[in-house]
Formats: sequence, structure tokens, C-alpha cells
Amino acid sequence: MHDPQSPFAPRVERPFNAIPTVILALVAIVAGVELVISAGTSGLIGGPGAVGWRLSALNDYAFSPAVFDYVVGRGAMEPSLLMRFVTYAFVHGSFTDALFGAALLLALGKFVGDVFSAPATLAVFVLGTLAGAVAFGLLVGGTTPLFGVWPAVYGLIGAFTYILWLRLGQAGENQLAAFKLIGLLLALQLAFGLLFGSGAVWIAELAGFAVGFAASTVLAPGGWSALLVRLRQR
Repeated sequence: MHDPQSPFAPRVERPFNAIPTVILALVAIVAGVELVISAGTSGLIGGPGAVGWRLSALNDYAFSPAVFDYVVGRGAMEPSLLMRFVTYAFVHGSFTDALFGAALLLALGKFVGDVFSAPATLAVFVLGTLAGAVAFGLLVGGTTPLFGVWPAVYGLIGAFTYILWLRLGQAGENQLAAFKLIGLLLALQLAFGLLFGSGAVWIAELAGFAVGFAASTVLAPGGWSALLVRLRQR
């Protein structure tokens, strides 16, 4: 059972199964963008030109190492470049990709948002997104595009892992068990990579996870002081 005085116990003032507003808003953006693009590419709206909406969206809003080089290497600070460090999270390569991403965003955002404040939950999302872009820009070459909500989702997985890590510590259980989810996901990534070939998006996802976990030491209820108390109790 969770200690009702623990800052890491779920907040009880929300109605059962309520989803944090900030997560609903983020999911609505992901879903809304995808629905418009899918409707256009299917010929339901926008006329003949809408068939190319997905490609146009990726060209205009996706991230790439070339963008990173322009911003960091050449000091280019145009808004059209800077925004790509975040906007790539809201465009996807397919309807299925967006659907699964939105579903995991909803589930993990619900869990994290039940413990973190709304600004802290949003911060995890944004920091995971930014970390994914920076790592991708540093470690991947050329013009390989980065798009999709997955680095942000992995940021929330990092926060989810941190919450479990602390709760297991409170219960006197093995805290390494908190890392089962990320371990499983990495194993699946490896398996799919061996079977079907793997892109470099895992670099952005792993960076999102690491930053989401690290940022949670400050963003979680009680912040750094709560972590120090837990560590001293061990």
C-alpha cells in the first residue's frame, strides 16, 4: 500500500480514471494533426493537392541533423528551424504510428499526471522531445528525418520509471524492477531491428527516457529534497 503522506502516492482529489488536462490537450494535437493529414491523403478533404499533405508536413515540421547543424554549427536562429526541435513530435509517418503514439501518450501521461503537477508533466514531455532532437542531431548524420511523438513518450516512460523506483524503495523492494518496462522496450527494439532493419530513432527515444528520468528528480513532488531523503533512508 502507498503511504498516504508520500508525495509519490497518486493524488486522490481527481475523479477516478480522470486524465490530466495537459495530456488530453497533447493527445488532441497529435490526433488532430493526424486526422487532418489522413483525411487529406485519402481524398476526403482538401482536393487533389491534399494527397501530398503528409510529405509537406514532414518537410515543414520534422527534425533532422541538418537542422541541428544549421542551428548549433552556424548559429542560425530562424523560428522555422528552432520550432522543429519540438514540432517533429506532432507529425507522423502513418496513421498507425500516430495512433499507437497517442495511445501510449495517453496511458503514460495518465500515470505520470496522477503524481506530477500539470506543469511538471508538460515539462517532462517537452524535455523528452528536446533531448531526442539534440541526441539525434549529435549522433546521426546527414538529413535523416526525425518525426513522431515517441521520444516524448519515452520521456514519460523515464518519469514513470522514476516513480516506480521510489515507490519500490519505500516498500523495501528491489528498485531495479522499475526498469523492466524500458528493458522490455529496448529488447523489442533490438529484435525488430534484427528482423526488419532499424533506423536511428532509438537514439532519440533513449535520450528522451534518460532525460525524463533525470528531470523527474527535480520535477516530482518534493523534488531533489525528497530524493535525498529517500537515499539517506537506505
